Amino acid sequence: MISLATKSVESLHYYLLNYCKYSKRVGAVLRVAWFSAGVSSFIACYLSKDIDKIIYTHIDDQHEDSMRFVKDAEKLLSKEIIITQSKYKSVDNVIKASGFIKAPYGAPCTNLLKRRIRKDWERENPGRHTYIWGLDLTEKDRAERLAENMPEYDHEFPLIDKMITKEEAHGICRKLGIKRPYMYDFGYRNNNCIGCVKGGMGYWNKIRRDFPEIFKQRAEREREIEFAILKDQNGAVWLDELDPSRGRIEDEIMGDCGIMCEINYQEQQH
Repeated sequence: MISLATKSVESLHYYLLNYCKYSKRVGAVLRVAWFSAGVSSFIACYLSKDIDKIIYTHIDDQHEDSMRFVKDAEKLLSKEIIITQSKYKSVDNVIKASGFIKAPYGAPCTNLLKRRIRKDWERENPGRHTYIWGLDLTEKDRAERLAENMPEYDHEFPLIDKMITKEEAHGICRKLGIKRPYMYDFGYRNNNCIGCVKGGMGYWNKIRRDFPEIFKQRAEREREIEFAILKDQNGAVWLDELDPSRGRIEDEIMGDCGIMCEINYQEQQH
């Protein structure tokens, strides 16, 4: 006859065995910051406590100074920034592989260069993690959309919680002694890829002046695949025909190439 004590021990052993199996399958629950190499993203990491992992997905189209900023941020945060990268590496490689630049549901570069990398990480690290994002005080609506679209994770928005705007984040960065990425000083609001396909006419005219080789590359790719990045009320506006006086980058709204690009892509897919 088996005693109650023996049954209790066996039950406990069974529970622990299955818990260990489950733990190996699910993995640890982590606090993860998805770093964009932008100032707001850096300040979000700086303001957060007990971050387990900081992950940056690099794209070759980023200005080379982005990696300097990543390393400077890593030193100040005293935390390794894990660098990942898609096999496609660049926007131009994605365009050549997919055969198009962008569609009504978003740009393929968003999916192939960033979204898939995050999804791969999530498959390899299952669990209800807490994600830390660099959305600022003016982006509360975006934060709500993000949380609604990713309910399987918890989310923190340190800049919103502390009522910090993008401009104030840049001020904090300066006080910390970290030189912000070069693209900001060059007059761009975000440290996106050079030649971002989301840009308007003012943006592309500035790219033509600042980075003529990249402008030329995108213009040639447009003609090759017969798709224009820009449009107006009359239809396609080809980069090689863009009037240098058209558009004002100061008037164009162009978000950071980060999680909101992924959310837009995901929403349009459905």
